[in-house]
Amino acid sequence: MRLDKFLSNMGAGTRSEVKQLLKKNAVMVNGKKEKQSKRQINPEADEISVNGEVIAYIDKIYLMLNKPAGYVSAVEDAEHNTVISLIEQYQYLDLFPVGRLDKDTEGLLLITNDGQFNHDVMSPNKHVSKVYQVEAAQPVTQDDVQRFKEGIELSDGKVKPAKLEITEDPQIVFVTIHEGRYHQVKRMFHAIDNEVTKLKRVKIGNLKLDDNLLKGEYRELTETELELVKS
Repeated sequence: MRLDKFLSNMGAGTRSEVKQLLKKNAVMVNGKKEKQSKRQINPEADEISVNGEVIAYIDKIYLMLNKPAGYVSAVEDAEHNTVISLIEQYQYLDLFPVGRLDKDTEGLLLITNDGQFNHDVMSPNKHVSKVYQVEAAQPVTQDDVQRFKEGIELSDGKVKPAKLEITEDPQIVFVTIHEGRYHQVKRMFHAIDNEVTKLKRVKIGNLKLDDNLLKGEYRELTETELELVKS
């Protein structure tokens, strides 16, 4: 990889800014000053530093975000704040959300720059489950549990069987689905003559939302957690 491409990709500056850094002897490759922007480097083996600070090479990245309400699951939006605007540390990595949560929905949202990972998690053929905590307008009944188990009929067809778990408070329940239709959970509750008043995703596959993450906070996934997402 060219040195200037590496530096710009890793957020050191634009191509023109990187050229200025090189001219000012601010860039070192393996401990030696380097001025040539077209110098070929191995980003995984060579040590690159700018003004004495080592620039770590990041290829693919996988983040867990505790999405707050009021943000749209998009890279750019002319009218609303986006979830990507919350990820200040890795803006240079062409991040995007894995799937989407509605603007008013909170909870677990994955952020990455890996298209294949996005496909593996979101493809209907992969059957990766998603679990939501729902606050409902009306108490949920055992009849509702059975209807979810049988599959709710929506305007765009019957959804796959879903698991509905009632807590001690019958207006707070957990729903497990294996699809990602538009406003699916809200529409399912509407179909049983109930309404969702608050929605939070708490689990994808076997990966649970980190309880230590405050709303709007994020962190990298561990290798173990990456496998949990797909299982």
